[in-house]
Amino acid sequence: MHDPRLEKLADVLVHYSVKVRPGDKVILSAPAISAPLARGVYAKVLRAGGLPLVLGQLPQMEEVFYRHASEEQLQHVPPPIRMAMETYDVFISIIGDENTRALTGVDPARMVLRNRGWREIRELCLARAARGELRWTLCLFPTQAHAQDAEMSLTEYEDFVFGACLPDPDDPIGWWQRLHDRQERLVEWLRGKERVHVTAPDTELTLSIAGRTFINADGTKNMPSGEVFTGPVEDSVEGHVRFTYPAIESGREVEDVQLWFERGRVAKATAAKGEEFLLETLDTDEGSRYVGEFAMGTNTGITRFTRNILFDEKIGGSFHLALGAGYPETGSQNRSAIHWDMICDLRQGGAIYVDDELIYQNGEFVLEL
Repeated sequence: MHDPRLEKLADVLVHYSVKVRPGDKVILSAPAISAPLARGVYAKVLRAGGLPLVLGQLPQMEEVFYRHASEEQLQHVPPPIRMAMETYDVFISIIGDENTRALTGVDPARMVLRNRGWREIRELCLARAARGELRWTLCLFPTQAHAQDAEMSLTEYEDFVFGACLPDPDDPIGWWQRLHDRQERLVEWLRGKERVHVTAPDTELTLSIAGRTFINADGTKNMPSGEVFTGPVEDSVEGHVRFTYPAIESGREVEDVQLWFERGRVAKATAAKGEEFLLETLDTDEGSRYVGEFAMGTNTGITRFTRNILFDEKIGGSFHLALGAGYPETGSQNRSAIHWDMICDLRQGGAIYVDDELIYQNGEFVLEL
């Protein structure tokens, strides 16, 4: 049975998140399992006058690739993909897995090689997006596998996903526009500020934001969204952080991650589970031990951890760091083949100070805007 919420979500993605215009060359990347949403997006791109290129993924292909690919093949970027990323106007990516743990048995070194090979494409896309040449968005199609990760039934998880993406089902685009306005006031207040200090149980962290720009994540990139973020000065991060939730990458769950920073670089890292994978990934390249993103989660409709970073990094009352590549539009100069988000919940005794002014306490903004 067709879910009418899919039609509304497709409308938000095409007409709000990336605003497809006549003549836009549009990449639509989607796995086969997401067909009910992908078809709706495809139809709306066509009706908007876009020129779509569909990149589909069949089940288990990635698992086959990692099992059989040579080192050369791991790092190879097909020329048509490079050309599309260099010239297309819009990139809509729908994600959804039949098995979120399919790659947990892959040697981490092979994943590192893959990340290195695609680093140039990642940097190309980030640079084009920063210049306004590429409009992109990322969304998830709810599947049984993601529901199991979130410890929900599929029906509960569908309600969670659509509730996060369509908080006002009667006027979803208007809701995201109003969120943009609220967050923009915070972004304006942060303009010109220099120093951030974060405290929480087992966490004491400082970083410089001098000369950096905060970005209003309002649903025009990730869907859902609800965060403000920047790229801290690369050599400024100092202190210790203990992340509340598991850090998940390529289906691997790394639990109880703790990082110690010296002059911006991760000098020490531990994990109760998955430490080998953590350390291997941190050594991907020169930028992978530096912070590319500092963000505050603002989506109060996302209240629980679901083992999917698209939702978890926006948990209202949290902050997160991303190790590796930063977004050029923030002023970040950190380059890396990785971008790994890790989340710390501040709702139980956490606080954020900006230039010694308390703005965030126990997961609530105390700043008058």
